[in-house]
Amino acid sequence: MGAMFMPDETILSVEGLSVGFGRGAAGVTALRDVSFSLARGRTLALVGESGSGKSVTSLALMGLLPPSGRIRSGRLSFTGRSGEVTDLASLDSAGFRKLRGPGISMIFQEPMSSLNPLFTIGDQIGEMLFLHETLSAEARRKRVIEMLELVEIPGAAARFDAYPHQLSGGMRQRVMIAMGLICHPALLIADEPTTALDVTIQAQILDLMRRLQKDLGMSILFITHDMGVVAEMADDVAVMYAGAVVEQASVNDLFDDTRHPYTQGLLSSIPRAGSGPDNRLVPIAGTVPPLTRLPPGCAFAPRCPYARPACHEPVALEKKAPGHLSACIFDMAGAA
Repeated sequence: MGAMFMPDETILSVEGLSVGFGRGAAGVTALRDVSFSLARGRTLALVGESGSGKSVTSLALMGLLPPSGRIRSGRLSFTGRSGEVTDLASLDSAGFRKLRGPGISMIFQEPMSSLNPLFTIGDQIGEMLFLHETLSAEARRKRVIEMLELVEIPGAAARFDAYPHQLSGGMRQRVMIAMGLICHPALLIADEPTTALDVTIQAQILDLMRRLQKDLGMSILFITHDMGVVAEMADDVAVMYAGAVVEQASVNDLFDDTRHPYTQGLLSSIPRAGSGPDNRLVPIAGTVPPLTRLPPGCAFAPRCPYARPACHEPVALEKKAPGHLSACIFDMAGAA
């Protein structure tokens, strides 16, 4: 049975996060003043095209930025199941190692690059228990098999001794989910977990994640570029573009009352059934600008059909409606 939470209880609060790579003239700012929050027991989707900063955000939260990257500013507050608040931006490597697993866990989009081909599935899932819990080898094996059964892998006991290459893509992704959940984390970060899967397997994995979230009482930060997946999985949405959040709202408000032209473009690019004029696929013109050459003011202005001279000035993320934030000077209400 899932845990019961106060609806406004925040598990993750990101305030003014800026991340840079390199130093001096060769340095680049990958995230610019990113802010969002995630309520306990809910799913927040981080959405945007490749290069928008979604994965960099997740790596910063997990303490997995490469050596060239560093958090330049910001506060990342995580509240664990015990109620203790941790500022992730201030943690050292030892602090993150302690937190990963029982506090925050992560699953990645390509399991074959995340699973070690030289070790069995059971050993790799069980390593998390070895690091965080004092269990005998027999008890660890039992827990791992129970988790494999929980993620609906058939013949779980036999799969314990299988190697990654012996499993299908869908099964490997279920193994990654089992690995992420074995220590019952309070927060699961899922970075494009279904991108490499066909639509049937994708639907199964999404159904599985929703069920496990309810059963284990987790919050999920779901990173994706697929607005169809957002509609199916998310309670709340933060839309990112060129390293910044440009819109944030509940999933219903975002789809029904879009307030930023970039979000409108993402929604217009969703394939729809039928061949009528209202079902045409409308791509967003242009491409995401390189972070080394961002335009002044609104980074989306060069691609925006509503752009005006004032868009070349800085645009802040502001409240446009109750619970709805947007970084656009144009009133998008009713413009769709």
